[in-house]
Amino acid sequence: MRIKQCEWSQNGHQNMADYHQNEWGFAVFDEEKTFELMILEIMRAGLSWQTILNKRLGFQKAFSNYRIQKIAQYNDYDMEKLLKNPAIVRNKRKVEAIVSNAQLLAQKNATSEFSLNTYLWSFVDDKPLVMDYQTQEDMQGFSELSKKISRELKKQGFKFLGPTIVQSWLEALGIINSHVETCPIKQQCIDFFAKNYTL
Repeated sequence: MRIKQCEWSQNGHQNMADYHQNEWGFAVFDEEKTFELMILEIMRAGLSWQTILNKRLGFQKAFSNYRIQKIAQYNDYDMEKLLKNPAIVRNKRKVEAIVSNAQLLAQKNATSEFSLNTYLWSFVDDKPLVMDYQTQEDMQGFSELSKKISRELKKQGFKFLGPTIVQSWLEALGIINSHVETCPIKQQCIDFFAKNYTL
C-alpha cells in the first residue's frame, strides 16, 4: 500500500509541501511563534492557505517579526501603513483585530505571567489531541474544543478568533494532530512532542 500524505499539501507548490512536512502539527511552545500562527490564521479567513504562505515573508516584515510588545504599540500611522501594504492581506477588520490582540496580551503580560501558548495547551492537559482521520474529508472545520476555546478567548477580549479559525490555529500549533492516518508526518509530530515537551 502506497503511503499517502495529507492531500491538501500535495497541490504542487513547494512552500505548501514544506509547511506540511516541517511545521503543521509539530508542537509549538514558543509565545511569539504562537502569535505568528494566530496572525496567519486570522489573515487566512476566507482565503486559501497557499495565499497566506505566499505572503508569509510580507507578514513577518509588516508585523515587526511578530514581536507582541512592538505590535501593541502600533498607532494610527502604523495601521495606515499596514492597510496600504500590498505584501499582506489588506483587510481592516483583520488588521485591527491583530493589533487589539497584541495590546491585550501586552496588558496581560504587564500584570501577570500569562502565556497564550501555555493557556491554549491547558485545554488538552498539555498533551496533543491525536485525531484518527482516514481522509481529508473526515477533517472538521471546527470542534467542541475549538468552540470552547473560542468562547473563552472572546470572554477575555480577544478578537476575530471564531471556532473555525481557532481549529486551524490549534492544528498549526500541534495541539490537535490532524494528519490523516496514512501520513508519515503524523507519527513524526507525536515523536517530536515526546522528545521536546517539558513541564
